[in-house]
Amino acid sequence: MSMRGTTDRPSTVLGRQLGDELRRYREAAGLSTTQAAEALDCTKGKISRMENGRVLVRTPDVVALLHAYGVDEPETRERLTRLTRTANRRRREGWWHQYGSVLADTYRDYVEMESICESVRIFQAQLIPGLLQTAEYARAVTVASRAWQSSEEIDQFVQVRIARQQRLVNESPLELWAVLAQGVLHQQVGGNEVMHAQLRHVIAMAEQPNITVQVLPFSRGAHSGMFGPYLLMSFPQVTAQDLVLTETPTGNIWMERESEVAHYRTLFDDARTASLPPTESLTLIRRIAEELQP
Repeated sequence: MSMRGTTDRPSTVLGRQLGDELRRYREAAGLSTTQAAEALDCTKGKISRMENGRVLVRTPDVVALLHAYGVDEPETRERLTRLTRTANRRRREGWWHQYGSVLADTYRDYVEMESICESVRIFQAQLIPGLLQTAEYARAVTVASRAWQSSEEIDQFVQVRIARQQRLVNESPLELWAVLAQGVLHQQVGGNEVMHAQLRHVIAMAEQPNITVQVLPFSRGAHSGMFGPYLLMSFPQVTAQDLVLTETPTGNIWMERESEVAHYRTLFDDARTASLPPTESLTLIRRIAEELQP
């Protein structure tokens, strides 16, 4: 999965939380980004990137900015420096970093966001979402992408895809709501045997209370999701805004503006409303799986 954004790279939730607090303290002090940059002896662009959570923030820089903003309470300074260390550690120490040779920075960002979000809503018109893929299906998709050449690279990428699925079954499981266009169920990825096993896997996963799967049938005709797949991520932190990821033929785009996110919320609501209810959706998936029985 290639990812590029309307900005240089997506911010992490903790980084965004830190940036939001730094911005609020700057504004409370009546300082512009230019004045903050002078206090830190840097460019105002760096201040903006820090406030947007898009760069690693050094603890000394946080201390210097808090001093410039007149924030002297020991408790506040300790809380923000601790948040800084935690945010930076999350960027550096996630399990996904061991696969750095086969993952682009943007994909690692995506996996990190997925590891700490609370819920994911997905509309997919092309393939089974990665969180619901079997290893065999994931391998067929990876080979077809032509992004990795050696068998070792392909193996490692498939391992990453399967490892991500632990979010669905850990102590604080991710809430997943997937709406699939019916064509996804008929696309012969890997052949009949692989597809049969894949559809049975989707059925089994959808029986978990934190996973909802719906199918948007052919009979619905034209629909708003025909313009491409997308997903929405929501986070437990009060200060964290939802994120949208859209997929395009040349790369993927992150969106954070509330107006854009609201638009995709509406699109997803339209898609799930137009889809078969979950029980009927699983009945359809089961029927298609039986037709593929080896």
